[in-house]
Amino acid sequence: MVNIQLDGIWREKLLNRFITYIKIFSTSDAESETTPSTERQWDIANYLYKELQVLGLEDVSIDEKGYVFGFIPSNQEEKVPQVGFIAHYDSSPDFNGENVNPQIWENYDGGDLLLNKETGFTLSSTKFESLKKYIGQTIITTDGTTLLSADDKAGVAEIVTAAEFLLANPQIKHGRISIGFNPDEEIGRGAHHFDVEKFGAEWAYTMDGGEIGELEYENFNAAGAVVKIHGLSVHPGYSYGKMLNAGLVASEFIQSLPANETPATTKGFEGFFHLTDFEGDVSEAKLQYIIRDHDDQKFEDRKKLIAEKVEAINQKYGEKTAEIEIKQQYLNMKKQFEGKMHIVDIAEQAMKDSGIEPKIKAIRGGTDGAQLSYMGLPCPNIFAGGHNFHGPYEFVPLESMLAAVKVIVNIAQSVK
Repeated sequence: MVNIQLDGIWREKLLNRFITYIKIFSTSDAESETTPSTERQWDIANYLYKELQVLGLEDVSIDEKGYVFGFIPSNQEEKVPQVGFIAHYDSSPDFNGENVNPQIWENYDGGDLLLNKETGFTLSSTKFESLKKYIGQTIITTDGTTLLSADDKAGVAEIVTAAEFLLANPQIKHGRISIGFNPDEEIGRGAHHFDVEKFGAEWAYTMDGGEIGELEYENFNAAGAVVKIHGLSVHPGYSYGKMLNAGLVASEFIQSLPANETPATTKGFEGFFHLTDFEGDVSEAKLQYIIRDHDDQKFEDRKKLIAEKVEAINQKYGEKTAEIEIKQQYLNMKKQFEGKMHIVDIAEQAMKDSGIEPKIKAIRGGTDGAQLSYMGLPCPNIFAGGHNFHGPYEFVPLESMLAAVKVIVNIAQSVK
């Protein structure tokens, strides 16, 4: 195995590439029925399509749904399994993703980071203690007005940089490597139109994890639920015995779910109900939830419970006062690795060969890899390096991103 050295040139390539990507507005939209869900995602999809061509990948393509594929040709006579690397280019709609203005902190000293002098917005090293793991490193943050979009443009930048590195270093022997970038992961639809057969890999890795060392092949079972409450609006001065305030009924429904089963009150393998959006008035109210659990039976019980709470509202206030629609999003991919743990073992060893301590754990979330694993493409998740995703406190150490590039290269040259 060739020992990988990523010098200053590759550090700058990676940093500049990442900065370019995060400045391209590409937030997805769960309310949209198109793919990609937003027109703006085409900007980065087309950029990546052209970039892969310029770098010299073969069979580069972009389809009508915005999926970008490219392939690094094999440079050895021995036939080895074709592996792939995947990342998503959309940003979370949970927070503003437009006009990202990154702040770069060289040789971080371990203290608080004042991200925005005008507003005083600060990334606290006391509140976010993980910052102190990266003293002396280069930290990339937001300016406090947007998210950073390291989820998952860090992963995209790492894969493209690794591809460029492999093409520039033919002494590193590897088989054919598939590369794929997709839209709409943040709204649970990233793998819906992924052409597994065209991708051609026997297995792949999503570069979509958090801090350095993360390696995950187990995730939440996931569903989304939309609850609609239909009220009856009457002039408040004459509403006695007549008005049904949809907003108040919606609040009652929210309180009916277990208060200790939310993202803020659960950890590890504990599941939750998460209210992601609430809008309404006297006449109508709409609640959007995500439902999560690692355990299959507990997941089914959660879907049953939220449906029962809707029925309880109807029994109290009248038939069709409330309605619910539950949509499956993805399933726990753990069972898809039975008899295939060599896929995880290769990634684990690649981390060790890169001087990184692997942290194998279950994802309190999901990736495109969860759906792809059920589509016949086993796909564990590897760290991309970021922290505090989906909000203004998001940050990523550049050294973690460089480490991810090294892991990709080491996986490529270790597959036999």
